[in-house]
Amino acid sequence: MTLGEVIDAYVALQRARGVRFEGARALLSQFRREMGDPPIDHVSAEAVVTFLQGRGALSATWLLKYRVLSGLYRFAVGRGHVDKSPLPMATPKLPLQQTPYVYSNDELRRLLAATSSLHVAHSPLRVAMYRTLLLLLYGSGLRIGEALRLTLRDVDLGEGVITIRDTKFYKSRLVPVGPKLAQELAAFATLRRRHPLPDGEVSRFFTTRAGRGCSYDAINIVFQRLRHAAGIVCPPGEPRPPRLHDIRHTAAVHRVIAWYRSGQDVQRLLPQLATYLGHKDINSTQRYLQMTPELLHEASQRFASYSQWGQLS
Repeated sequence: MTLGEVIDAYVALQRARGVRFEGARALLSQFRREMGDPPIDHVSAEAVVTFLQGRGALSATWLLKYRVLSGLYRFAVGRGHVDKSPLPMATPKLPLQQTPYVYSNDELRRLLAATSSLHVAHSPLRVAMYRTLLLLLYGSGLRIGEALRLTLRDVDLGEGVITIRDTKFYKSRLVPVGPKLAQELAAFATLRRRHPLPDGEVSRFFTTRAGRGCSYDAINIVFQRLRHAAGIVCPPGEPRPPRLHDIRHTAAVHRVIAWYRSGQDVQRLLPQLATYLGHKDINSTQRYLQMTPELLHEASQRFASYSQWGQLS
């Protein structure tokens, strides 16, 4: 069988199991293109190493590619399409993963203010779209991919909820939003409906001038401009500046800090936060809660109050 045929069979199996598999499918398509779609047993170990390395400096992407190809070759070996995997046995020393960044309230305000710099006469939706997107990511904790897949019908402002459809394992969830965010979304929805709606109410909420969905790469390029305009630079000791995805981390950390300050039972509320963020379990949520100085201070204050109470009782 050709490499492409095996990839198609493997992707079909994963989808039949209910795995979304979009990111892995894109990587496998790239692997197929770079290999030239030969018979799968003709793919050499040297060619695989070159694909894993990529064209730039070695990064964590190596490990992502390795994991995807490992699954493919386990499938191929198990079904007799190839005798053994050409993947390397040793993992190279990879750079440390970027530490999640927590934006300050001032930095978030500067990012919002920077959206005004995006104004262009031929795209009147541009400034409002990026402002609304930033507000939504922070106010709801959505993943950027979830936000970009939203359609007009998914944003029910009458009920104050957003429907996130077909997330991991094809599950959907409802995300309630506060009244201020709902007002911002309503204002943008009114503006959005004045522009092309190629698919009616299932047209994308965030779009290009033609009414088509925006790609993550295009959104991320603009975000880098906004971050630069907002004066947000690379933190000391980090190889790269803060990311768009870090707004999701920020939303989670700020929520927990607010719970501490209002005297809430944080441990009891964490499972609710996990559900809200669309995490499979609380462990994923706990990894989001980086111990920033502010969060550490609030946790320490709570611990100190418990200790004093214990001494008095």
